[in-house]
This record gives sequence, C-alpha cells and structure tokens, in this order.
Amino acid sequence: MTRPLLLATLIALAHSTSILAGGALSTQPGDLNGDASVDVADAITLLQYLFTGAALAEYDCDGDGDADPGLDPPFGDIGGDGGIDIADAVVFLGFLFSGGPPPASIPCGSTGPVVATVADGFDWSLPTAAMPAPNSGFFSEFADPAFDVNLRALDVTWRQLEPTPGAFSMTQTGAAQGMPFASFGDQLAAPGDFWMRLWTSAVDWAPTWLPSTCGVTAVGTDYDGQAHLPIWNPCVWDSILDIYREVFIVQGLRSDPRLRFVYVPGAFTWCEFDFDIINEAVDAGLLTQPEFDAWFAQMVGDLVDIFNGENTDPADDYADKLVFTGEDYPFGPDAWGTLDDLYAHDAVVGGMGIRTGITELSNFHLNHVPSYGTTIATDGHMVTDSAWPLLDGSRVIATENECYNACGFSTTDPEYAVVMSNLKALQLRVNWLYVVPDDSYMAEYPAHWDFVRRSLGHDAGSSVDAWVALREFEDRYWIDDDAHDWDGRPWVHNFERWLVQRDVGPDGLSRQGSVVYSGVLDPDNGTAYEGRRTDVAQGQTALYFEIDPEFLDGGPHAVELKVTYLDNGAGAFVIEYSGPGGSAASAPVTETGTDALKTATFTIPDLRALSAFNGHDFVVRATGSEDIEVRIVRLIRGL
Repeated sequence: MTRPLLLATLIALAHSTSILAGGALSTQPGDLNGDASVDVADAITLLQYLFTGAALAEYDCDGDGDADPGLDPPFGDIGGDGGIDIADAVVFLGFLFSGGPPPASIPCGSTGPVVATVADGFDWSLPTAAMPAPNSGFFSEFADPAFDVNLRALDVTWRQLEPTPGAFSMTQTGAAQGMPFASFGDQLAAPGDFWMRLWTSAVDWAPTWLPSTCGVTAVGTDYDGQAHLPIWNPCVWDSILDIYREVFIVQGLRSDPRLRFVYVPGAFTWCEFDFDIINEAVDAGLLTQPEFDAWFAQMVGDLVDIFNGENTDPADDYADKLVFTGEDYPFGPDAWGTLDDLYAHDAVVGGMGIRTGITELSNFHLNHVPSYGTTIATDGHMVTDSAWPLLDGSRVIATENECYNACGFSTTDPEYAVVMSNLKALQLRVNWLYVVPDDSYMAEYPAHWDFVRRSLGHDAGSSVDAWVALREFEDRYWIDDDAHDWDGRPWVHNFERWLVQRDVGPDGLSRQGSVVYSGVLDPDNGTAYEGRRTDVAQGQTALYFEIDPEFLDGGPHAVELKVTYLDNGAGAFVIEYSGPGGSAASAPVTETGTDALKTATFTIPDLRALSAFNGHDFVVRATGSEDIEVRIVRLIRGL
C-alpha cells in the first residue's frame, strides 16, 4: 500500500474509530494514546486530534506520575518542527512502516528559562483567592470598617458592675485611663463583635466597698499615677472571681459568639498586667515569690474553669477566649531571678492565649519567647514549634502596632517601622492585631496592611505564601544576659515564616546588608542591617533558601517567587531551582543602579522542593562580577 493510500485509510479510520487517549498518561514520545506502546493506534490518535479535536494523552516527561505542561517541542510534534499538523502524521507513518526517523524527543525542562517581571518597591500582593483566616483580624477601641477594623472594645470597670456587694448593675457607667465607659447594657446592645477588658485592680476601678471588706490598701502606683490593689489577696481574688462568674456564666457572655476574646486578669496599667506593681509590692516586702507563684497558678486555673463553665462538658468550653496580657520571658521582679521567667508560658500551658504590646520595637526581647513557641536556635535563627498548643488555631495570639509617632515614640521613617513591626507580628504567628488607623498609618500603606490582614492567623497549611526578611539585628536585651545563648549573641538572623535563608558553604556565606537602622523608636530597638549580600570577590555568589515542608514539599508546584532587592549597582542574579529535568535556572535579572528597592517576580510552573541545593530548595545566585543585595523573598503557592 502506498503512503498516500495508507494515510487516507488511516484518516478514514480516525473518523470511525474510538481510541480513548484523553486523561491517559504517556512516558515516551509517540505514545500518543497512553497505552505504553508506539504503534498504528497512535497514528490514528494523532489523526483524530487533527480532524476531530480528540485529546492526546498527557506527557509525563520526568516519570514522576504527573503530566508536565509547556513542553518544547510539544507532545504530538512527531517531526519536531514546533507544531502539530498533518506533516507529523506523514513522519509517523514513515517511522512505523518505512524505517524513518523516530518521533522527536521531548527534553524535560525545555520550555526555556523563566523570565521575571520587575516592579518598583516592595510587592505585598497576594492572589485574590487568599482570604483572611477565620480566627483573625484587626481590633481597636472602635470599629472602623473602612480599614477592616471590625472588632470594637467593650470596657467595663468592676466598680460599675458591682456598686454594692452582690448587686450586679447593667446600667451604671464607668471610666478608666481617662476613657468614659457606657453602661454594660448599652455596650452589649451596640452592633458588632467585640473584645473585652474588665478593669479590676486600680483603686478607682474596684468597688468602693472592697478595701474595707477585704482589709487591703494600694500596694503600688503605675506610671500613669494610678494606685493598685493586691489582686493576689485571697479576699480580693475571690471577689474578682464572683464578678467573672456573674458576667461570663450567669450573663452568658463567655458563650456569646460576638465576644472574641478577653484580656485577663484585668489588672494594672491598661489591663496589661505588667510587673511594675508586683515589683513595687516585692520591694516593699508585701509579696514573696512563693505567694505570687501559688496565686498565679490558681488565677490561671480559676479563669479557665469559669470560661469552661465550671463543668466537665467539653462542648461548653470557651477558655480559648482568654488572653493573658502579662510580661513574657524573661521579665519579672528583679529579686526573683529566673523564678518568674515562664509565667506567660505557664498561662499558655494552662489553656490561655497570649498578647504582647510592643512589637513596634521589632528587634527587642520578642525573639526568644517560649510562650509563643518561638526560641532562638544555636545558629541565631528563630525557630517556631508548630505543635505548640498556642498555635492550634483556636486561641488568640495578639499584639498591638500603633505606637510609631504616638505613645511617646517618634520616627522619621514610619514605613520602615510599620513594615518591620508587622513582619515581626507575623513571624510570631499573631492572629489578632490591635491598630489605630491614623497612628498605624493604615491609609498611607494600604497594600502592606492588606497583606497583613490576609496573612494574620494562617498556618503553614492554609497560608498562600511563605517568606523571609533577610536581616541581622541586635536584640539588646541579651547583651548582658547569658541565660540563653547562641552563636553571635545578641545578634539574631532574619524574620522567617516557613522560608529560611541560611549561610552554607562553599559558595553561600553571605554578608550583612548595606542599609543600617539604629535605635528606631527607642534605643532598646538596637541596630539592624537590612538585607543580605553576596561576596562575589570571595567566591560567595549564592543565597540559599529552604522551604518548610509543612508549607510545600516535593512537587511539581506552580509558584510565584518574589525577590525584593536593592538595585544599587550593575549586578545580575538568577533563581536556581529543581525543575522537571533537574536543576533549572531563570533568565537573569540585571540591576540598573537606581539605589531603590525593586521586586522581581518569577512565575515558575513546576518547582520541586527536593533539598537539592546543599540541602536547600532554591538559590538566588549572583551571575556577574558585582554583588547582589536581597531584602525579602516571598514564595506564593496555589497558582
């Protein structure tokens, strides 16, 4: 039979024969129907594709069990000329019946290098499908939906709730910290969800009858001039528990879905339970560590029991709404040494959430914090234990970022202060963030704040991005304290959220960035070198990155990789990663010497996380004679 006659016969068969190829997987060029052989049935499949629109099998270039899109030449291009047409059928017949050349090979990873797009400044964008986590949000004194602040405060003093012993009032008003409080009933009747403070400890917050009833006087005065009572006194504490039971059990507020969380134990300046008053009591000989220790354990247990209904029904438990506001490791009364280091940790173990109020000082003290499940490892990187009970998704991890040019702080670079404090909060896995829209610069930096809102509360399984802010910074708390030690103390490396940059040989020993900040907002905030630089002259051309396997492992994965860099020279860099055919590299990004931050975005269709680069998953590599300086790297998945 002549080749034209054979072709005509096969075309006729193609119109009349059903050879199912769509959805099948092929691992060899020419096996177009995915039956693991190359024969005349594949020629018929090709003709069906050309004349009837039937599907070809999908091609698994690297044998990993997944189809590999975007191949060059495309699967079905038997002749290898870049297209699929009738000429391929002729070549195929020549191979099958006349000893002609075999179907063109299809090299893995032959789609050409990924080319980046470059934009000015930071790129905080997330996919439109990236939604806020369920138990997360911005909160403030007042709701402000224009800035996505949807959680208002409900504030009441003990005095307004219980003006006489045992008499509960829904109508009395109150005040604290210069703020007037509407009645409990009026605040409950207002629309919207809320968080809560029950102000108990100050002489002006407690009922007037309490001092004489319990035989107590003030034990200290806070920095706002308010005198405070000893809430650890058994009579005082029992009376506080009575008002907690009334509000949260009898009035049913603990189970009210509008109540998202409560600051506890409701004592000292701004209900923040700092240890200044405790320290004053200790110095005055009015409190010992064993006394406080016993009361603290009782306090945690009592409040957890009340919020769990003081019953054994787990379906009636709401202790995850409790937020301990006290000092974290290792602050406490000076006279107690290390005995007070872990009270915040113990509150979390006891069932509470946690809050800090000073992430504006993003370098100071909040790096080795056991209550958050975060510790500084021996190499100076922070490590977060994802199994720590605080991170189970049900509790509150809170901080407050509003004191930039407020609260006695000031800065001439609010964008830097805002960005670093928010990255610090996210590195700590915060899910609820206190803001004041004006003081927090929410109108000035809307893209960044949108990124923060849609990032709060996500874990490695639900977040669409992982990132690392490359930096080396001084935690001045640890200059003179060696209770916890690490290489290079007090210097700490990076803010990392499921993406880690580490220095590794022989070519990845990086240097400090060239941009230096010192004493931002407060001298305690220390010095920070933002970014990491290569050292090309010494053969150090690489920055190595490892992806947390809880975020992304194996592959292939379609991702965006965003590299924010300082465009301060004529250097160039590429991304090296594991692709379908092994090691792959992007097209280079070349700097233009603007001395400004830029972000290069690489859209990679088939990245594998295989630890193939010195135990890391991808590399940012300088390709020229000049160094590169990288500030932030973000990996976005789920594209």
